Amino acid sequence: MGYEDVIIRSYNAQKDRARVEDLERRCEVGPAERGFLFTDTLGDPICRIKNSPVYNMLVAELGDQLVGVTQGSIKLVTVHKPPKNLARVGYILGLRVAPLYRRRGIGFRLVIKLEDWFIANGVDYAYMATEKDNEASFKLFVDKLSYVKFRTAAILVNPVSHQMSRISSKFEFEKLEVEEAESLYRKFMSSTEFFPNDIGNILRNKLSLGTWVAYPRGESWGATFPSSWAMLSVWNSGELFKLRLGNAPSSCLMYTQSSQLMEKLFPCFKLPAIPDFWQPFGFYFVYGVYREGPLSGKLVRTLCRLVHNMASKSKDCKAIVTEVGGSDTLRHHIPHWKFLSCPQDLWCIKALKNEDRNSLLEMIKSPPTITLFVDPREPKASTQEDNVHFCQIQRGGRCQEGHLQGHMKTDGWLPHHGLHGIQKE
Repeated sequence: MGYEDVIIRSYNAQKDRARVEDLERRCEVGPAERGFLFTDTLGDPICRIKNSPVYNMLVAELGDQLVGVTQGSIKLVTVHKPPKNLARVGYILGLRVAPLYRRRGIGFRLVIKLEDWFIANGVDYAYMATEKDNEASFKLFVDKLSYVKFRTAAILVNPVSHQMSRISSKFEFEKLEVEEAESLYRKFMSSTEFFPNDIGNILRNKLSLGTWVAYPRGESWGATFPSSWAMLSVWNSGELFKLRLGNAPSSCLMYTQSSQLMEKLFPCFKLPAIPDFWQPFGFYFVYGVYREGPLSGKLVRTLCRLVHNMASKSKDCKAIVTEVGGSDTLRHHIPHWKFLSCPQDLWCIKALKNEDRNSLLEMIKSPPTITLFVDPREPKASTQEDNVHFCQIQRGGRCQEGHLQGHMKTDGWLPHHGLHGIQKE
């Protein structure tokens, strides 16, 4: 059978569920020296898109073999395109092709078919997110499918410790009712790029744990706003799917276990332990971070500590993930581990209507807005293949790929590439 025999069709849960899960397992296989961040969909392959307003999953068949999949979701968001500054966008994620069938154009055909579905549903722009160094993804979308670089985001990851974070007594907190949270988001963030028009549905979703504000003690939250304040919301992604780190060297596992032992034996030193990422784990996604006033940076950090303490009480939440604009100074106030985070998550976009192509050129030429609203229903951090790369680094030196030693003062293994444990010089 040849390339022309591949059939692209919509996902059928009854027929395809087990085969899609098998394909995901086959796509986990990689070079021995690399680690991978696997996604456990808990038996539901569409779990990552089913909370979106409109979604679809496509599969590629060759004979009796399921050889590829991709997913897409559609929503109405803020895009600075006069006169309405609103656009229907289609998000592409979860593109997978079975290892034995790669380089045959199957991924290309899956994306083209998904774009056809977008067009049939009135989508103005299609976009996707990929790690800046993901050459295969870049070649497919930019070189072959005519996507263009649009914005850069930073994915910030903070591991959850058993130790509770200290909360300053100088600040007060309040959990908002959904109606008040929606009103605040529409008032202060509706002009932010990619702000979802259905923000109310997100806040009312059972996976949204709530919205909190923080402000200086002694001031009030009510008819007027405090001199400084900050706001964020929390989404429980672990209820939909789990993540798991695999294919990492045993020395890294030993380092994790030793750090956990040190935390238990010497709690007074408050040494942060690396969570056990080798077992399936959940994570909280922090979204809709907003701040005002001279103390707002400290208030954001304090709110993040509050979320950490919430997560530490959860059974399997081992990480807190936040995604902000690449140039947003918020990143300096959000606790995260540099070697677990991705500082340059590249967003690429494509106009699907002829009349929108000139608008897209204008958007690309214009300076990017500092803030960027990242929808918690679109877990970008879990959609990239080849997320983690471990390499051995000698004391004070670099690995064979030219990466400088980062956070360890002794010989050992550390993750980089997708989770950026080591930075290239």
